[in-house]
Amino acid sequence: MNRAHDDQSAYAARRERLLATLPEGEAMLLFAAHHHLRNGDAEFRFRQLSDVLYLTGWEDPDAVVLLRPGADEPFVMWVQPKDEEREIWTGIRAGPVGAVERFGADAAFAVDELDKMLGERLVGVHTLHYAAATDAETDRRVLAAIAKVRRKARDAFDVVPDAFIHPSRVLHEMRLVKDDRELTLMREAARITCEAHVAAMKAAGDGVFEYELEALIDYTFRGQGGNGAGYTSIVGGGANACILHYITNREPLHGGDLCLIDAGCEYAWYTADVTRTFPVNGRFTEPQKELYQAVLDAQLAVIEASVPGARFWELHQLAIRKLTESMVALGLLEGEVDALIEDKSFKRYYMHGTSHWLGMEVHDVGSYVSGGESRAMEPGMVFTIEPGLYVAPDDEAAPERFRGLGIRIEDDILITEDGHEVLTAACPKTIEEVEAACQG
Repeated sequence: MNRAHDDQSAYAARRERLLATLPEGEAMLLFAAHHHLRNGDAEFRFRQLSDVLYLTGWEDPDAVVLLRPGADEPFVMWVQPKDEEREIWTGIRAGPVGAVERFGADAAFAVDELDKMLGERLVGVHTLHYAAATDAETDRRVLAAIAKVRRKARDAFDVVPDAFIHPSRVLHEMRLVKDDRELTLMREAARITCEAHVAAMKAAGDGVFEYELEALIDYTFRGQGGNGAGYTSIVGGGANACILHYITNREPLHGGDLCLIDAGCEYAWYTADVTRTFPVNGRFTEPQKELYQAVLDAQLAVIEASVPGARFWELHQLAIRKLTESMVALGLLEGEVDALIEDKSFKRYYMHGTSHWLGMEVHDVGSYVSGGESRAMEPGMVFTIEPGLYVAPDDEAAPERFRGLGIRIEDDILITEDGHEVLTAACPKTIEEVEAACQG
């Protein structure tokens, strides 16, 4: 199941939905990712663009996908050809024949043929769903293909694309609501992620380095069949937890400090996204408990409010209110809660959003606004809930007992027909559960 192309029926169904959405005279053109150099002649590990994976399951670079409703061949691919010499070095290619026989393309050709074939395939298309202005060389090739057939038009009424729409307008709205197969994969990504976080809690201790926990997390992700980390893991001990995107991960942990880990496994191209904060020596101090419980209370309130019809912005506002109330109660801020929210004083200690979509990407696609309003939650949507409080170590305005503490608690939430499902519920997060997990 961890091979993205194993279940071709799922991809065929998505293509049919997409083709049914596109009006006559429109088509979608997608270009796959390229290999990219890391340094010298060493390449980064290849990861296909999510849109191409979503519609085809095709994992190899340098492919092109054309979807055109009503055409004799509505699903066409241009792919790397079979090449015995190259395959010795880089692995077996499916080639054009494999694109048809294994991936369901109606027609497939070597990608070297694209420039001379694409224009003819676009005759009759007036609107092309294509990510223009993303890559200059790709733009040049597409525009050259269109210009070529426009010059050769034999009839004044021959139509070629003269309007471009980004594929996100249609495709990313599809990706926003997950189907049953996607949810199965996301639950597995969540399961592995929770296991990795628990392993890190057990392994932490005075003198253990942040990178040792990162290595353990990566080992768990791969050892359980995942692709690896869905994003660069954050392992921040002590004041490093106050750096929101801290990824250096090279400092030693110290007993008495907290450790914040934000890490998610990518499984079959779907990622989880979980943050847990725990005491390095297995026991929270009283100030740590106070701040931790404030974050947890806010998170639980937002989770409870996550039901069909709840609006994305309203959930964020609920987190802000709960956290601001706690900031006042704990002495981090002074004044009336409404005023502190109005003038954004809360941002001193809570400066990021509460949620984002989740799926094939950690910050997954889909609009946060619909019909001019904040988006209403619908069954099948998956998103994070991740409030936090961060008190800089040199913040002399904060009570001394909280300085240098950074706490975030993050779970992955699926909206269901009658409420929600916490996909990452297996990961400990109450004070008692976290202390028990740390002590093994």
